[in-house]
Amino acid sequence: MIDPVLVTRKINLIAKDLKAMAPYGGMPLATYLADPVHELVVERYLERTIGRMIDINYHLVTALGEPPPRDYFDSFTALGRLGVLPAELARTIAWAAGLRNRIVHEYDEIDAAKVHDALPQALEEIPRYLEHVHRLVQARAREESGEG
Repeated sequence: MIDPVLVTRKINLIAKDLKAMAPYGGMPLATYLADPVHELVVERYLERTIGRMIDINYHLVTALGEPPPRDYFDSFTALGRLGVLPAELARTIAWAAGLRNRIVHEYDEIDAAKVHDALPQALEEIPRYLEHVHRLVQARAREESGEG
């Protein structure tokens, strides 16, 4: 059973972080790179955001009766297979799993320019992800209340 309180709370936290990240998405690369605090702020917001998305993914996949995804990447593509996300969005947003791992585990050096370049995509795709997840949660809540 999907826990609408859990998922909605995480959606709201992600939305708040997206709003805080938005100014960095339009920042010229030179400005972004000029202050190392920009990089740290964006990396932390992305880490939190993607981590919360992965939490949502695992919850939804298992609540929909499937076994837990084998890894974070699969947690996104599983939502595409289950029809929660359009297949193309699931494939393109699964990049977030790799980005999260690079940030969290600091594989080699994190390329600040690549993080900056990924930010506009994140700011575009994550709200679409949230819309689809929110729709699913609302539909399930209606079904469970007998309205749907």
